[in-house]
Amino acid sequence: MNSTETGDIAVTKKNQAVEQLDMSALEKYLGDALPQFRGPIKAEKFTGGQSNPTFKLETGAGTFVLRRQPPGKLLKSAHAVDREFRVMRALQDSAVPVPKVLHLCEDPQVIGSMFYLMEYCEGRIFWDAALPELDNTQRKAFYEEMNRVLAALHSIDIDAAGLSDYGRPGNYFERQFQRWEGQYRASELNTIPAMDQLIAWLGGNLPADDGRVALVHGDYRLDNIVFHPTESRAIAVLDWELSTLGHPFADLAYQCMQLRMPANSGNISGLMGVDRASLGIPSEREYVARYCERMGIPGIDNWAFYLAFSFFRLAAIIQGVAKRAQDGNASSSSAAKLGAFVDPLAKLALDVIEKES
Repeated sequence: MNSTETGDIAVTKKNQAVEQLDMSALEKYLGDALPQFRGPIKAEKFTGGQSNPTFKLETGAGTFVLRRQPPGKLLKSAHAVDREFRVMRALQDSAVPVPKVLHLCEDPQVIGSMFYLMEYCEGRIFWDAALPELDNTQRKAFYEEMNRVLAALHSIDIDAAGLSDYGRPGNYFERQFQRWEGQYRASELNTIPAMDQLIAWLGGNLPADDGRVALVHGDYRLDNIVFHPTESRAIAVLDWELSTLGHPFADLAYQCMQLRMPANSGNISGLMGVDRASLGIPSEREYVARYCERMGIPGIDNWAFYLAFSFFRLAAIIQGVAKRAQDGNASSSSAAKLGAFVDPLAKLALDVIEKES
């Protein structure tokens, strides 16, 4: 992360609890919890993302990142910063690059919600999937690196990492469908026929459990990765809130789903209509084939379901963000506008079903 991805804390009466930190309480707490900590703290909130408010802290002991739950009433199992802390700690020194986590505070009384502290990774975050800052050779290398890291994640020995209880057993897609349908219904602001149609199709086309289980990120995409300042090397995968034990194809389809989207779809940049070959970016078929090669598998069945489910899940997440905005608990002033993307996402999924099934 670098200064171009940060913004000063802007406090308004409506979102003050989300945007502002109680500096005196935080300094006292960290001084007691971390022997190496020294104040004072200068904080600024990262502008990217819509979920857990995240702050860059400049202190007398160095620069850190604080990530907290949003205050207020939350949906069940949402904003699990404690799970983020646990999985990143488990992945330290693995083939999956993650920031070093330093401390988890589970007491919501300290600053108003649970939070954790991690190292600040100096590097580059790219927000445009077309990577206009790079040349063709570099673009190819960056997509190859994303593919490598994703395969490394899905190859983690869950038992050796101490994560054998990090998710529930059983059909992952069945569980996830039930979870996100419930989350969507709990945050539904108005009836969206395309979502109802998509939910009905997914519920009737759940694939049989094939026994594949891996650690999955849940939101694996370009702008959740910090790259080395000068190399095409990932140095930190961020935003593990949705991670769990699940089906590895969910992560792969989710990333490919994003690349099928328009260039500006809320806070996600896609490659719809882009001539990838002219930019040195692999096609979806090439990207999936490279992943399969790394994982030692011949190919992927039920691809239409995995893609459609990814659109549905993202739409449900965005609906939750829109609901929090209505309730005054969103992490970004633009959160309310995201609700407009739910219907188009559902329609994109229905298009995938029609063309890929």
